[in-house]
Amino acid sequence: MIPIAIYHWNIGIVSRGKGKSAVAAAAYRSGERLTNEWDGMTHDYTRKGGVVHTEIMLPPHAPPSFSDRSTLWNSVELYEKAGNAQLAREIDAALPIELSREEQIRLVREYCSSQFVSRGMCVDFAIHDTDKGNPHCHIMLTMRPLDERGTWAAKSKKEYDLDENGERIRLPSGRYKTHKVDLTGWNDKDNTLLWRKAWADYTNDFLERNGSPERIDHRSNAERGIDELPTVHMGVAACQMEKKGIATEKGELNRNIQKANRLIREIRAQIGKLKEWIADLFKARETAPKQPPQSPNLANLLMKYLSVQREKSRKYSQRWQQQHAADELKTIAAAVNYLSEHSISTLDELDASLSSVSDKVYSIREGMKTAEQRMKELQKLIENGENYLQYKPIHAELKKLKNGWTNKRDKYEEAHRAELTLWNAASRYLHANLTDIKMLPISKWKQEYADLKEQRDTDYTKLKATRTEVAELQKIRRCVDIALRADQPEQAQTRTKLHEQER
Repeated sequence: MIPIAIYHWNIGIVSRGKGKSAVAAAAYRSGERLTNEWDGMTHDYTRKGGVVHTEIMLPPHAPPSFSDRSTLWNSVELYEKAGNAQLAREIDAALPIELSREEQIRLVREYCSSQFVSRGMCVDFAIHDTDKGNPHCHIMLTMRPLDERGTWAAKSKKEYDLDENGERIRLPSGRYKTHKVDLTGWNDKDNTLLWRKAWADYTNDFLERNGSPERIDHRSNAERGIDELPTVHMGVAACQMEKKGIATEKGELNRNIQKANRLIREIRAQIGKLKEWIADLFKARETAPKQPPQSPNLANLLMKYLSVQREKSRKYSQRWQQQHAADELKTIAAAVNYLSEHSISTLDELDASLSSVSDKVYSIREGMKTAEQRMKELQKLIENGENYLQYKPIHAELKKLKNGWTNKRDKYEEAHRAELTLWNAASRYLHANLTDIKMLPISKWKQEYADLKEQRDTDYTKLKATRTEVAELQKIRRCVDIALRADQPEQAQTRTKLHEQER
């Protein structure tokens, strides 16, 4: 089995409409001090640690001055006039720890060159590594094309909608109905899938070239045919807390998911073996010479097993025989009770019972999948909702400081950088996932999370009960196998007598 390395790749948009700035994003990722000429705000991240490499890559027709980070992103900011302008596309991806730093840089460089620069985008990437086992890259991409003279060109154009006669459609307002046509193809939704796959392909190529057996896979568990509950991405903060021995909600959720997956794998493997065993018995029964295909009575086979065990124990001491007989009686009694409770008397009925158990596991697993997915969503909502409310006063105070008071505003922003970063991230997430953030029902989310957690614990208890049920069937299989092997010599003798009579 090929070892699987960590795959993490996310894509998003730096949008002015969501309070984001391309200059601020570039300053943070590069660990530099940059001033946004559009609003006059300075963003100083020179004290940020963990930035190990930065690089700008340009298409042939881009102005050479764009190799300066401030010039590039201020050009973007100043050209975009709208208050809700999309300024940049951003990608962050985990880097394999199996590669050296030089190889990590080459990997990002080759990936960006083939996927983005070749299509006319300007690329600004940075590699972060705080030596805590989480090296990753941030890739910023321009969203507006450059013409052959190196000036910004249109992203899209409007075209008139036409009726069946080829005439323009007039709206009640008197204007004509139009639609937007993308001129670059960069916003095509299929690109996300292509870029995700390309990252996996390039990474695996580098891993192979460097003699590492690990590989990454961009596909989901379902796409890979892995029937398991997916774990949640931990993030840097949660990983650091877990390494220090501090349990987190995300860590606890992942531990429970992993525990459930192990149990489901174990149950399904046992059911698979039992199914194979029954299939082999059916096959042997069908191929037996001059024997009508009858399904053996399991209760009779269990009694046969008991007599076989008694025969074997005769060569041991009387005390051992008594103890062994008592143990075997308990085993047989439990097996007979199980078969009686589930109305199982033949192999056909046992096969049907196994299918029922398998369906039960599938049903529990599907319920847990739905619950775990919702728990992940609630975790993010609660975390971002609390950050939004907690740091909202700090953001409100920053807004009161006018741009003219540059020094005072810069000092305030520097003093509260961590809180403002958390507030901005929370604001972006909540605006993207909620229609209204005026009222955040955090207590309601927490109650729903607690209810789902209780339901998950109940489902896990059901899984353990199912494992016990399958273990009981495994015991029955062992007893039946011994009884059938004991029957084989008798059946052979019977067949020999029949052959002699026929002659």
